[in-house]
Amino acid sequence: MNNLTVITTIVGTVDEQIRLTILFNLLIKTFSQFLDGFAWIIGNIGALSTCIVFQQVAFRKSPCAIYFIASNFSQLFIFNFATFIRMIQYGYGVSVNSVPSWFCKIRFYIYYVSMASARYNIIFASADRFFSSSQKANLRQWSSSKIALRLVIINAIIWIFFYIQVLVTYDVRHNKCRIQSKSFFTYFNYFITFENGLFPIIPMSIFGLLTLRNVHQSKRRVRTTESVTGSENININLASRKETQLHKMLINQVIVYLIFNIPLPVYGIYRSYINIVTLSGWRAVRDTFMNNLFYDMIYLGYALTFPIFILTSDIFRRELKQIIQKKLVQPCQRFVTHAN
Repeated sequence: MNNLTVITTIVGTVDEQIRLTILFNLLIKTFSQFLDGFAWIIGNIGALSTCIVFQQVAFRKSPCAIYFIASNFSQLFIFNFATFIRMIQYGYGVSVNSVPSWFCKIRFYIYYVSMASARYNIIFASADRFFSSSQKANLRQWSSSKIALRLVIINAIIWIFFYIQVLVTYDVRHNKCRIQSKSFFTYFNYFITFENGLFPIIPMSIFGLLTLRNVHQSKRRVRTTESVTGSENININLASRKETQLHKMLINQVIVYLIFNIPLPVYGIYRSYINIVTLSGWRAVRDTFMNNLFYDMIYLGYALTFPIFILTSDIFRRELKQIIQKKLVQPCQRFVTHAN
């Protein structure tokens, strides 16, 4: 009787593990197909559209627009070298790790460089909003297109050289593209946790709060100022409106960034404490699901940048509408007219 009970318990446990394995595999496939698919499509459309809109006259002279363009340009590499590959790998069963190891190295190298470049351009944009909204002339001088271009270029060069270590440490083993050294894996997870998850919170939060303070002070100052009249008043109101909307666009993007980017490095700390190579069965599948989910959140957070800008800024919507009318609607109307 005791033996029968033990056998029944073992069989029940095995059945439960099989069900959990099937469930997590299904979740991995579903999330990869829909979340990654959504992020890839909306992300590419949004990043390209954002770059085009911020090159228009309404935004062209703004240093913040330069940072937005650089960040969204980097996001194009994220969507097409990370999101797309993860989508076809886990969502459609394409064996991307059966390719030579150089593909594994290049894939993650481009991912980390693009992520860092996009991330720090958002930080630079946060600092720019603080400088541009300051009442002090010496601080406002730091908000300039010339400085923005220099920072964008220096930022890209730094991360291109820094992440060369990825080309050395990543490799394919047991159909897994990952860091092979356990000690370096631990170090790298801690570094990414700090550099990707914890450090950006500090400057983004500080500059965001300081910008809000500057904006509130400017509004109070404008209410008490009655000396500006006529067309000058109209021009100042238009410039102030554009700057205010840039503030709102950036702050909303920072909030979304923090929400969607923090979980992955936190989970990375947990993974550094366990030997993921020894995981098997449903536990290994669960780890893959959790890891994929947090990556999907990062991709989704970047993909939401475009919808956030549309919802936040009527100037952005107006410029986008004009571009669509000029580049798509009018050529189609002319083509139909000539065809008839």
